[in-house]
Amino acid sequence: QVQFVESGGGLVQPGGSLRLSCAASGFTFSDYAMGWYRQTPGTEREFIARIGSTGTSRYYADFLNGRFTISRDNGKNTVDLQMNNLNPSDTAIYYCNRVTTKLPWGQGTQVTVSS
Repeated sequence: QVQFVESGGGLVQPGGSLRLSCAASGFTFSDYAMGWYRQTPGTEREFIARIGSTGTSRYYADFLNGRFTISRDNGKNTVDLQMNNLNPSDTAIYYCNRVTTKLPWGQGTQVTVSS
């Protein structure tokens, strides 16, 4: 069964860090580029970062200004997102999915940045 299970979210103060992880199953993970996305209530899901199937290419949304780093482990079928210097505008539910041919979205993991 195809699924994504995101974890690692929580409440963090501005300037803090979190590391999110996504476990994927039900498809050949190493064949696909993977991405992280986020969504806040009343808005469309937005792209954050993507990583190529082998992990050698990465691309980030401009607004991140180098604060986030995406990585993957094809042996464990996981894709991670290291988030540093968080600010309140990063508050959202974070999701992972394939970059192309999207699969059903997981539950996501809530990130709240607040003092």
